[in-house]
Amino acid sequence: MALVLLPGLNNLIEDISEEKKLAPQVVEAALREALLKGYERYRRTLYLGISEDPFEEDYFSNFDVSLDLDEEGYRVLASKIIVDEVESDDHQIAYEEVCQVAPDAQVGDTVVLDVTPEKDDFGRMAAATTKQVLAQKLRDQQRRMIQEEFADLEDPVLTARVIRFERQSVIMAVSSGLGRPEVEAELPRRDQLPNDNYRANATFKVFLKEVSEVPRRGPQLFVSRSNAGLVVYLFENEVPEIQEGSVRIVAVAREANPPSRSVGPRTKVAVDSVEREVDPVGACIGARGSRIQQVVNELRGEKIDVIRWSPDPGQYLANSLSPARVDMVRLVDPDGRHAHVLVPPDQLSLAIGREGQNVRLAARLTGWKIDIKNAAEYDQASEDEKVAELIALRQEEEALQSEAEARLAAEQAARAEEDARLRELYPLPEDEEMLGGDYNSEAELAQAELADAEPDEVEPEEADVPTEATATDTPEAAADHASDTESQGAPEPAADAEDGTR
Repeated sequence: MALVLLPGLNNLIEDISEEKKLAPQVVEAALREALLKGYERYRRTLYLGISEDPFEEDYFSNFDVSLDLDEEGYRVLASKIIVDEVESDDHQIAYEEVCQVAPDAQVGDTVVLDVTPEKDDFGRMAAATTKQVLAQKLRDQQRRMIQEEFADLEDPVLTARVIRFERQSVIMAVSSGLGRPEVEAELPRRDQLPNDNYRANATFKVFLKEVSEVPRRGPQLFVSRSNAGLVVYLFENEVPEIQEGSVRIVAVAREANPPSRSVGPRTKVAVDSVEREVDPVGACIGARGSRIQQVVNELRGEKIDVIRWSPDPGQYLANSLSPARVDMVRLVDPDGRHAHVLVPPDQLSLAIGREGQNVRLAARLTGWKIDIKNAAEYDQASEDEKVAELIALRQEEEALQSEAEARLAAEQAARAEEDARLRELYPLPEDEEMLGGDYNSEAELAQAELADAEPDEVEPEEADVPTEATATDTPEAAADHASDTESQGAPEPAADAEDGTR
């Protein structure tokens, strides 16, 4: 068959390569595969309405498409085996037919033949299939490119430029490095900052959250402005001591989207110094607040508290409630990470924060449940009784959980033991290969095992029981206002904060 001409083939490949940001070789491979699928569709349409489709799933595996970029066309090629008697015309060719052209050919050799159909015979359905497959293959290549380019980035913070708006999301253009083409990324509503002004072509620092597949849209990058990793990155860029390693960020608690509009975004950062002569808090703040001001400006005025980390839980809890002044910290339940923090009456509202934000962030930062108490009205005896009841309840819940875990582990061990027994009776093919041979019966297999092992090495098999690792989910820290009422005096506010993640 003659070459099927595709006028403008080179320009088509170049345009697709530039538009999709793909290499020309990748576009050529996708086009070859699409044309092959189109040829397969052409062959199947010949049987429509006449008989059932006779082709199996891998029937066309010996077919290929060759692109001729010089003459701008393509050919469909088929690899066929030389045989004496032909059973399949698409996979075999008669020896008598081949020897007329190639006398040196032998039975069993493979020849490649041109089976390109005429352009007019290709059909509308085959052309539509080619177009659909080409679009799908190009999307697959884009997905692979994006995943390879962004999945293993050492620096997850990127500079993004606002392109357009879709529903409540902001579509931004990001690049993984110098010289690399820009790729679209989505900034969902929940990951935006309330103080940001997202206008066209405005640039922001964003944190790369994930690369995932979106139905009917292909691969998509999701970025965030509210992730705590963005705060860590900004401090690392602004504080040379963090880059050198003399100061380290221990924990970050951030509330970028508060539950109420009356409460602004706020972040607490716990820092520590490796060298004694270095002040970690002063290093992060900088002279006259110059360093932290750069971070605040990038986060559009978000309030940031930098506190010093301490190995002493009491001191760490007191520091975490900054700027409030703390009189005393009582670790009423160290195992349950529960503490009472006593503050002066005039510091109660400051320690709690507006709508409990300060104590809530402190609980997330430290991982402790914090109860703010009025130091002037604190009754230690009655509080200890309440705590004892809570401890008893917690221990009861832990005992029930341990019992459930032990029961689950026993069930898994029993199932593993039963699986091992069944595999001894009915070994799988891979088990026989691991044992080094094929055996006709279970008795031969057992004799081979005994022959290969020394008498003192023959031991009963034990089932491997997977260790069950449980992780108790800690609820988000939430500040609940409470009141300690005495017979004499007005009630004072108090706050409870569930312990959160470090």
